[in-house]
Amino acid sequence: MKSEITLERLQNLIKAYDIRGIAPEDLDENISYLIGQAFVIALKLRKSDGGCGQVVIAHDMRPSGPALVKSFARGVLAQGVDVLYMGLASTDGLYFATGFLNIAGAMFTASHNPAEYNGIKLAKAGAAPVGQDSGLREITQLVLNPIPKFEGTQGSESTRDLNVEYVKYLHSLVDLKSARKLKIVIDAGNGMGGFSVPKVFENSNFEIVPMFFELDGTFPNHEANPIDPANLVDLQKRVLAENADIGIAFDGDADRAFFVDEKGKIITPSAITALIAKRELKREPGATIIHNLITSRSVAEVVGEQGGKAIKTRVGHSFIKQVMKDTNAIFGGEHSGHFYFRDFWFADSGMLAALHVLAALGETTAPTTFSSLISEFDRYIASGEINTRVKDVGITSKKVQDHFAASKDVQIDDLDGLTFSSSTWWVNIRPSNTEPLLRLNAEAKDHATMEKLREEVLAIIREDAQ
Repeated sequence: MKSEITLERLQNLIKAYDIRGIAPEDLDENISYLIGQAFVIALKLRKSDGGCGQVVIAHDMRPSGPALVKSFARGVLAQGVDVLYMGLASTDGLYFATGFLNIAGAMFTASHNPAEYNGIKLAKAGAAPVGQDSGLREITQLVLNPIPKFEGTQGSESTRDLNVEYVKYLHSLVDLKSARKLKIVIDAGNGMGGFSVPKVFENSNFEIVPMFFELDGTFPNHEANPIDPANLVDLQKRVLAENADIGIAFDGDADRAFFVDEKGKIITPSAITALIAKRELKREPGATIIHNLITSRSVAEVVGEQGGKAIKTRVGHSFIKQVMKDTNAIFGGEHSGHFYFRDFWFADSGMLAALHVLAALGETTAPTTFSSLISEFDRYIASGEINTRVKDVGITSKKVQDHFAASKDVQIDDLDGLTFSSSTWWVNIRPSNTEPLLRLNAEAKDHATMEKLREEVLAIIREDAQ
């Protein structure tokens, strides 16, 4: 029996940048089949988007993945387009395939979401993202209406293992041959890091201590969501117990990486962004670096000190990727642990970020520690993101704006939500795209100032909390 497809159901499933929901309640085989057809039609309508002679499809370790892949593939084949099955892969592995082969792709994953979820990240040829303004809106409308029967010849199926090419390409971008021996604890969270890490580090000079490398989409140990500090506790403890040089945690589809130093301290993605930016600017002096507006000020400072050009963007991978392409930026970083590389088709790769960090540490001489290496990039105190459900995000935002408006030394900009800044601190409030939430991020030179600023703004926001 086919599931009922309504606009409300699709709006809950098809997000701003990808497709994601509970399987099979939100995303079932029938909808996956229709999305496969709609994806092909949307690409053909947008001829400049590289469509569409073949689609490469991969999936993560979630139990619902293989059946959804087969249904999606049937939809692609029904529209006369060939399917290339890649099998298990990380999301950046799929991005590599779309760039390396110059064809469109679909990655079946729900990233860091709990086990009951699944989803699809769609990409045009060359890893170009598919969001609401670049295909998802058309896909929604096509799925809602009867899709016309294709009268031509059905597409053909083939399978190809691209892991050797993926690993070779990563190592062509970051050379680890001269890196000194390091002891590295890696927490894959039972996600795709456990699939990729053994291949990427097979011939390295590193001692890898694996944690939760068994592929298990039920996530028996902890959620594969390292942006939540609770999910890094196991890694922190193991780094200390092993007397390791560094710890790395990947999210479920391994497109994000988080880092822990030898003392078990969590390193902010902003500090990692600054470190990689410095490395890339050494390779290409004067290049452009992209960062979103809630990364630390240290990023722009480091970029300036290294002679590069820092450009601030809105939060969200589609914005970063677009600005990177428009400016030919060599690298981009987000507070959420996404790191983007021009030489990786402007796509994000947690593994490539990890290689850069390990190369930076491996190029130092013993006994240089990761904490000492990263210290020059960790210059401010951040609040972390604090979400508050409010009755009306517009009214609450205006109250915060009114609070700062009278201060002559406070600048206000509206690039993404509202940012209020002075010479020693900044605070940003921005609404969620999908819920009545206000997200607060603050940063200052010292703890006392940050805490005062955070509590001052939270007090206003919580007056309107639901």
